[in-house]
Amino acid sequence: MSATAKKQAPNAEDIRARKGGTPLVSLTAYTTPMARLMDAHCDFVLVGDSVGMVLHGLTSTLSVTMEMMILHGLAVARGLDKAMLVIDMPFASYEESPQQAFRNAARLMAETGCAAVKLEGGVELAETIRFLVKRGIPVMAHIGLTPQSINTLGGYKVQGREEQAEAVLADARAVAEAGAFSVVLEKVPQVLADRITAEVAIPTIGIGASVGCDGQILVVDDMLGFFTAFKPKFVKRYADLGPLAETAIAEYAAEVRARSFPAAEHVFADQAPSKG
Repeated sequence: MSATAKKQAPNAEDIRARKGGTPLVSLTAYTTPMARLMDAHCDFVLVGDSVGMVLHGLTSTLSVTMEMMILHGLAVARGLDKAMLVIDMPFASYEESPQQAFRNAARLMAETGCAAVKLEGGVELAETIRFLVKRGIPVMAHIGLTPQSINTLGGYKVQGREEQAEAVLADARAVAEAGAFSVVLEKVPQVLADRITAEVAIPTIGIGASVGCDGQILVVDDMLGFFTAFKPKFVKRYADLGPLAETAIAEYAAEVRARSFPAAEHVFADQAPSKG
C-alpha cells in the first residue's frame, strides 16, 4: 500500500478475525464532528439508540425511531473514513419477525451505508440473526443488560448473577451459532464475561463486563463528561468537559450582558482595510 493510499475501514469479517488479538476499540457517536474525532482511534463506531437519552432527553431508548437512527447514522457516516460504522436497530423494528427485521435492517444499510447493524437479544433472537446473516446483513449481537428490555428486566440491573449465569451464557452461544460476528456484553459479572469470552468463537465487546473481553465500548458523552444525568459504575471519565462547557457559556453570557462581547476584533469596520 502506498503512503497516500486510503486505508479501508474494517468489515464484519475483519472484526470477527480479531478474536483473541489486540483489543477492539469502540465508542458511540451521534454527530459528524464527534465521529471525526474518534475515526482514527476506533476500530468501529456505533450509532447507539442511546442517542434518545443523550441527545434528545428521552427517559429511555424505547421511543427512538428508525428515522432518528437513520438521521444520526448519516451524520456519523460523514465523519468516518477509517472506522467501521455499526448502527443500532431501535425498539420494535425487529422483534416481530425475521422478515420485519430484514426490511428495517436493509433500510438502515441502504440509507446510511453502514457496514452492520446491532440488535438486542439472545436465544429468542437467534432465528432472526440467522435470517439476516443468510441474506447479507452482518449482525452484532447485544446480550446481558439489554436497555430495550428494561421493563421486563426490572430496570438497569446487572444480568447473569448466580442462577442467571447459565441463561446469559446460553444467549452468547446462541447468537454466535446463529452467525453474529461479535457480541456486546453489557453489565455482566466479570467471571461470567471471561467465561463467555473463552467459550464463544466471536469477539466479545464489554461495557460494564471484563477487561478480558475482546474489546470495549463506552458512550462517548459519558466518558467525556458531557452526559451527567447519571454515571454508571462502568464509566470512566477520561475528561470532564461538561463543567468546562458550562463555565464557558456562563462567561459568554456575562460578557454579552456587560457589553464586553463582541469586542473590536469581533466586528467589521465600515470600510475594508486598504491594501496599500
